[in-house]
Amino acid sequence: MPNNLFRVAVVGAGETGTPLLRKLLAASFVELLGVADLDPEAPGMRLAHHRGVKTTTNFHELAQLGEQLDVLIDVTGVPAVRDALRKAMQETGNHHTVIVHEMVVQLMLSLLNGELVRLKHDTRDY
Repeated sequence: MPNNLFRVAVVGAGETGTPLLRKLLAASFVELLGVADLDPEAPGMRLAHHRGVKTTTNFHELAQLGEQLDVLIDVTGVPAVRDALRKAMQETGNHHTVIVHEMVVQLMLSLLNGELVRLKHDTRDY
């Protein structure tokens, strides 16, 4: 049965996450449950906060949303974050939430824009 509403959270709210967040916030079929970034002043964090979306500097809080979360999008580009998210899902027995890798985001944004979109990441570790 197709979803009528996708419950989504995003890890990474900088130059890569912010354009994605704009598209998610504009979609009537998306409920944005939270955004995480180490920098509380990152553009996407400010955007989410302004729109009344939960923001956090601890991405583990988003993983703890459990099965109320359909899609968890990681656009940090940091392998340790992706590994920690997978581990959190396994430890909680969450077989519902799908973790989306930044490569899938790059493909989707490129398709939407009609040209290859380059993702931008800083060198900060989580």
